[in-house]
Amino acid sequence: MSSAASPAGQPLLGNRWTQLFIGIACMALVANLQYAWTLFVVPMKTQNFWTAAEVQTAFAIFILVETWLVPVEGWLVDRFGPRPVVMAGAVFVALSWVIDSFATTLPVLYAASVIAGLGAGCVYGTCVGNALKWFPDRRGLAAGLTAAGFGAGAALTVIPIANMIHDSGYRQTFLVFGLIQGIAIFILGIVLIRPKPGPGIKPAARIVTSKVDYTPGQMVKTPLFWMIYLLFVLVAAGGLIATAQLGPIAKSFGFAKLPVQFFGATLPLLTLALSVDNLLNGLTRPVCGLLSDKIGRENTMLIVFVGEGLSLLGMNAYGHDPYAFLIFAPLIFLCWGEIFSIFPAICADTFGSQYASSNAGTLYTAKGTASLLVPIASLVAAGGSWEHVLIGSAVVSIVAGVSAKFILQPMRKQWFAGMGDEVAPALQTQ
Repeated sequence: MSSAASPAGQPLLGNRWTQLFIGIACMALVANLQYAWTLFVVPMKTQNFWTAAEVQTAFAIFILVETWLVPVEGWLVDRFGPRPVVMAGAVFVALSWVIDSFATTLPVLYAASVIAGLGAGCVYGTCVGNALKWFPDRRGLAAGLTAAGFGAGAALTVIPIANMIHDSGYRQTFLVFGLIQGIAIFILGIVLIRPKPGPGIKPAARIVTSKVDYTPGQMVKTPLFWMIYLLFVLVAAGGLIATAQLGPIAKSFGFAKLPVQFFGATLPLLTLALSVDNLLNGLTRPVCGLLSDKIGRENTMLIVFVGEGLSLLGMNAYGHDPYAFLIFAPLIFLCWGEIFSIFPAICADTFGSQYASSNAGTLYTAKGTASLLVPIASLVAAGGSWEHVLIGSAVVSIVAGVSAKFILQPMRKQWFAGMGDEVAPALQTQ
């Protein structure tokens, strides 16, 4: 196992907390590719005479490329280190939004989505995998803090992006923010490093971990991996639909541009909701990651997955009221974002640390699988009714929470029982 220690006197860049912070910053800078997308949907649709489903197909392509190529990018990180992968990702990030700024046809828009997916995948897979390696003793927290950068990073720029779209148009906004984000990620990527081999750090006391390091090829042959993968898909689907469709949902409810007073400022309701959503989406990742370190991964899954389902049901029942919308939309994000800390952590716990980047990347493809439901949701709601979409998403989230506790947890206990001494010290009952 790679060391996560930072001995006294070690240079600042070799300190694991410094490396964690750099990873968080990179994630925050790439977050807009996903979380600010909903702000561009209506302007692109209106100016280019595209349908909502055509525009959201670009989002689905982005998610598919971002997630399904992460195993390859994770393998590159395990082989060559994080620096070259993140620097390449920075170039893709900038290039994708520059192309978006000039796109006048759907093929060009979709090509930009492929490039954006490459960039986001390089940054995301690298930073999460690196955090898992530096912090074997606090995987939930480290993965959560890193993923929080991706979840909350857009919160700081949602308002400037929305304002610039309004004042200068969506094309200029794509161009300016694309260049800013790409250049900043490239600079930060230069100083990313991986931990050096050395004595391992003990895992969190309540977490069962494997001393056996499974390669991605070995991991995908196990039924346990596919159970974890299925749960990831089920929960990710509802959150992705909310992420991509929040703007159209608010518009169909008739209050997307409704002015709302917030600490003395007047903002459109959708802009305010997105800012709060992204903050909570980021906050839940380290909080639930730390909680999962304390009470166990599956117990945390039960609580938050059921919470997401109830929030989606609340949105369906009461979301037509603008103030209820401002309550349930953030709750959906609060109960969804933690999957990006809990699932990487449970993957490393179960299948070892040496191949953490590529293994977590392989599991992360579940997000891409879930993204296939985003354009389908647009088609289902084409008449303006989101009832079936919201209720369906709620049901699968609740099913996933119950399954984590009563199916996944017994499967993992049996898995570790079969390893005997090849299991790190841990609590056998959670």
